[in-house]
Amino acid sequence: MNIVLVTRKKGSTGFITLCKKKAVMLVLAVFVVLPGGFLYTGYRMGMAEMRANPGDLALAMQSEMDDQRLKIDEVTRTAGENMDALALKLGKLQAHVIRLDALGERLTKMAGLEKGEFDFNSNPAVGGPVNAADAMGQSMAVPDFVQSLQDLTAQLDDRSQQLSVLETMLMNRNLQAEVMPAGRPVNRGWLSSYFGMRTDPFTGRRMHHAGIDFAGKLGSDVVSVAAGVVTYSGKRSGYGNLVEINHGKGYVTRYGHCKESYVKVGDTVKKGQVVAAMGSTGRSTGPHVHFEVLLDGRHVDPKQYIQAALQ
Repeated sequence: MNIVLVTRKKGSTGFITLCKKKAVMLVLAVFVVLPGGFLYTGYRMGMAEMRANPGDLALAMQSEMDDQRLKIDEVTRTAGENMDALALKLGKLQAHVIRLDALGERLTKMAGLEKGEFDFNSNPAVGGPVNAADAMGQSMAVPDFVQSLQDLTAQLDDRSQQLSVLETMLMNRNLQAEVMPAGRPVNRGWLSSYFGMRTDPFTGRRMHHAGIDFAGKLGSDVVSVAAGVVTYSGKRSGYGNLVEINHGKGYVTRYGHCKESYVKVGDTVKKGQVVAAMGSTGRSTGPHVHFEVLLDGRHVDPKQYIQAALQ
């Protein structure tokens, strides 16, 4: 191998002849030995600098530890905030469940369900087969868990509104049933005279009978056939001792010939409540109660309301 050397002096040239072995050694020296020497020299100088300034290493390590500690504190704070948020959400869900349980208990009573048919104090009966491949199941991821909580909250809010509407409907239905005249005005006794035209027991003439008579034992209970407010309690011509009850929606019932009255004007009575004792006061031939039903001020046949209780 020939290497041409050119000098600046008078443009003189020279030749250096290298054999193959020497050329390889030259390449190694240029590309391997020299860079390695530089690296080693830099390493030795760095170690010498560190030995000369050991405090710098300590400061660097302390700075790294402080940085890691701050990161740990941030992660801990974030985790604590997330747990607080989950605990708050859990508390709201528990409050919703307690409210729904109480509402459900009221609804089961209002609906007349049998005891144990729908028990809010026990978990609902569920089940189903499991495939062998799915026997172990999968753990729920945190994002899925949070999403499930949000979905459950929305469902509970929706169900709570629906149950409240259902409760209102049942209450209105029950109230309607309470104030609608239905049933007999006595617990014991027999029907002795119908509504409509009949032979008057005192004159023998055909006259209109505005109610139904129930005969029985003197002093027997006379009961209200619906909830309402007492609008009259006292003596009235022909009726003897009379109890009159307004049930709303145009309905009024009257209970005549009572031995004595147990209620006074303004009293609120419930359906089935005893309001008087059977007697024979006024225009009467013996112990009985004269029962009338008025709708919008007009006498109607009480028979249909008595039969309504049997349906």
